Amino acid sequence: MKILVLNGSPKRDDSDTMHITRAFLDGLQDVSQQDVTILHAIEQRVEPCTGCFSCMRNGGTCVHDDGMRGILDRILDSELLIWSFPLYCYGMPAPLKAILDRTLPLSSMAMRKVGERYEHVEQADLSHLHFLMICGCGFPNSRHNFEPAVEQFKLCFPGDHTIVTVPESPLFNVPEAAVVTVPRLELVRRAGRQYAEHGTIEPSLLTEIGSPMIPEEQYAAIVNGNT
Repeated sequence: MKILVLNGSPKRDDSDTMHITRAFLDGLQDVSQQDVTILHAIEQRVEPCTGCFSCMRNGGTCVHDDGMRGILDRILDSELLIWSFPLYCYGMPAPLKAILDRTLPLSSMAMRKVGERYEHVEQADLSHLHFLMICGCGFPNSRHNFEPAVEQFKLCFPGDHTIVTVPESPLFNVPEAAVVTVPRLELVRRAGRQYAEHGTIEPSLLTEIGSPMIPEEQYAAIVNGNT
């Protein structure tokens, strides 16, 4: 499977969330060899979308001649697109959001009604693509934290999408926390194996992955003690 990972963290490979993503990729590789490309959003030359909609009217050509053209080619050439990012202000970090905004050339101005909402009609064939969101946050719980990012992802990719969220993710960069982080990453690796075998992840496993690794009050006390 051809996999493109868009890493939204400015920390690049040292990202807390990339620990989770690498464990998921390891699970995929446990089942079969995967063709994986990782792009760090912070390193890409992607101008902000101006909202001129030229790309949606002229067959997909953006007014900006920058790195996004190559990224779109990579997206269309992939089978699984992984959006990996830490939670920033309850959404994506700016460099990754710029890439998301610049995916407009994949759609046209024409719209259709699907259920109770309207969607833009595609200019490109996305039927072969599966979408996965992996997001970590620094708060000690998942409630009232991930919801905005999750809803945005569902609306942007209403078809075949899977979402993995993990609270307390800064622990993945703390060697002393290995007693709790190693078992959690093994759960993520198991999720990767399930996804490779079935294209889905058991809801109970996603719930376990998204639970606190240490008690919420203990985690908050540790963070507050280091600030």
